[in-house]
Amino acid sequence: MNITITGDMNGVPIVDADPFVDDVLLNPYAFWESLRNIGPVAWLSRYGHYVLSRHDEVKTVQADWRTFTTTGGAGISDIRKPGHHRPPSVIVEVDPPRHTEVRKAVNRVISPATVRGWRERFEADAHELVDGVLARARFDGVRDVSEPYVLKVFPESIGLELNREQAVAVGDLNFNAIGPNNERVAQAREKVEPFLAWWHSSIKGETVKAGGAGEMLFKLEANGEIPNGLAGGLVMTFLRGGLDTTISSIGSGLWLLAKHPEQWELLRAKPELLRGTFDEVLRMESPIQTNFRTTTGPTEISGLPLEADRKVQLLLGSANRDPRKFADPYSFNITRDATDNVAFGNGIHACAGQLIARLEFDCVFKALLKRVKRLELDGTPEHRLNNALRTLNKLPIKVTLDA
Repeated sequence: MNITITGDMNGVPIVDADPFVDDVLLNPYAFWESLRNIGPVAWLSRYGHYVLSRHDEVKTVQADWRTFTTTGGAGISDIRKPGHHRPPSVIVEVDPPRHTEVRKAVNRVISPATVRGWRERFEADAHELVDGVLARARFDGVRDVSEPYVLKVFPESIGLELNREQAVAVGDLNFNAIGPNNERVAQAREKVEPFLAWWHSSIKGETVKAGGAGEMLFKLEANGEIPNGLAGGLVMTFLRGGLDTTISSIGSGLWLLAKHPEQWELLRAKPELLRGTFDEVLRMESPIQTNFRTTTGPTEISGLPLEADRKVQLLLGSANRDPRKFADPYSFNITRDATDNVAFGNGIHACAGQLIARLEFDCVFKALLKRVKRLELDGTPEHRLNNALRTLNKLPIKVTLDA
């Protein structure tokens, strides 16, 4: 796909291109390559914002909250301005000093020690699920594995209950809203409407279950250790950010390993490569494909000037396939060092729940590796259309078990 340059804005190429059309969302690779070849930054005239598609520039912006703030919102609209105003996410869309206070509370509740303490239960649930699935030679990797597993272990850890229909509706709206107010957003709002009462009632102290991270947050709030109203907002953020992205990464891992049987054989021979496999899956199929920052003043990126108070779109999926950073970037290689992918972000806004996502991925694939000799596609996978989330909707899988 060739993108036409229509002019320049103080040296920044102006392009008339749309990252949110169906064809690009489902098959973005040619679009990304064309943008990367245009330069380190471009101006999207259709929406009136900058876009970054290369790895180094995206990583730089992620790490620099002073120059590229999150307070304007993680999506295309500036939530501080009339017509778009809404309360910011209590952790994703705030900067220090408020962010420092909130992150400290989050780190207490989902510390590495806490997450390690969940491993035994997560492993048991993974083995139970996998044993049931492998009783059949064929299954759907999304509907039968990634969705039911994540929808069981993660909400339980927070202290909530929800079903697939609720989870999909909330997730679709959450990630569609990162993009423009298009038909996908309207449809997502309509689908989530029946669940709004449940959603608001389930993020209260009296409704979260005992023993979960949610209860711990509400106890901190009751004791005056965190500000009033913060606990509910964090529970909401955990649920929004901790379900769809992990479902995506487990589903994408199954898809990529089934497409590349030699990689599955290598992983079976060297299970210690599982940690690197997770990083490579994130690099190849970044769950969150795009998000936004806002310039706090006039600045520059790679020598090109950016105006103040402008939205900057970060194409995370493109950055993770940038050949300037990763050799042979379209090749799935579990021996690659992909730890410098930008899927989880960088700096103070790096994903707070990444240890949980890694644990879930680890438990599912260790359970599969114990019993599955060969993993194959059994039909055509199908991705779900979403403005920002890259996730599978259908993944037919066929397995051959060890004798």
